[in-house]
Amino acid sequence: MGLSVENSVTEYHSRTHKIFLISNYLLLGAASSCIFLTLSLRLFPSLFGFFFILLHVIAIAGAVSGCSVAISGSNKWYLSHMVTMVLTSIFEGSVSVLIWTRTSDFLGYLKSYVREDDGVLILKLAGGLCVVVFCLEWVVLGLAFVLRYYAFVEGHGVGNGGSLKQRNGKVADEDLKNWPWPFQV
Repeated sequence: MGLSVENSVTEYHSRTHKIFLISNYLLLGAASSCIFLTLSLRLFPSLFGFFFILLHVIAIAGAVSGCSVAISGSNKWYLSHMVTMVLTSIFEGSVSVLIWTRTSDFLGYLKSYVREDDGVLILKLAGGLCVVVFCLEWVVLGLAFVLRYYAFVEGHGVGNGGSLKQRNGKVADEDLKNWPWPFQV
């Protein structure tokens, strides 16, 4: 009976990992598609255009690094990945709101060489992809947290402390040595 519980936990863990990888792949595809849509606006001389493309490049880098950082790696890399992804998702959401509410103003800041009606259509498509990237980043963040939690509880060497069970056992043994004899059971 204990074996079936471990198998169900392992199956759930592997299924969560597969969903995490698929979400990262979808995030990669959506962010790269948004880059190509943005590049079709022909906005290289624009500073806003550069930052808009840089935002999607950071989202792609976060998706690529997230596949390895969520399960193994140091706590510093995990923390920096999570902070970067949260900030990127906040900026993606705010850019998408800006695109959908003030499309012509945003297109003016980008200084595009495309006709305005075509630029508005391309920008609305990019805004829709920004919404998709925003949602996928939050899904990836949640799944990364769940996977990191499972790896920590199962004691797969995540971080410096090892397993929660191992640390509790060591602390309990050290505390009992300093107690009087009747309490050292």
